[in-house]
Amino acid sequence: MNQNRASSSPDDAVWITHSVRRSLNKPLTIWGVDRRLFFLALITGAATFNFFATLLGGVLMFVVLFLLARYATTRDPDLLKVVLKAAAMSRVYDPIKVGSQGDQP
Repeated sequence: MNQNRASSSPDDAVWITHSVRRSLNKPLTIWGVDRRLFFLALITGAATFNFFATLLGGVLMFVVLFLLARYATTRDPDLLKVVLKAAAMSRVYDPIKVGSQGDQP
């Protein structure tokens, strides 16, 4: 509830309600697929078409990647955000992986 008082005196208080539009909370999708994954499938299909010079290969690549992207979007819409942020972050220091003093001769 996001309600604010428009007046300072309690007698003539008017409540103002600010509604949040549904379009702000919906993910941006094209044909039910996250837009970034859609364009990745589209560009990969076009690159396959250009590289192999076959329309069937380009369309088949696009359809396969589109279906995988649609499955990933319906399964977990925030998966792409998590993967991209995880790739940008540095690894956490783990002393076991670095080695210990007992390993050296």
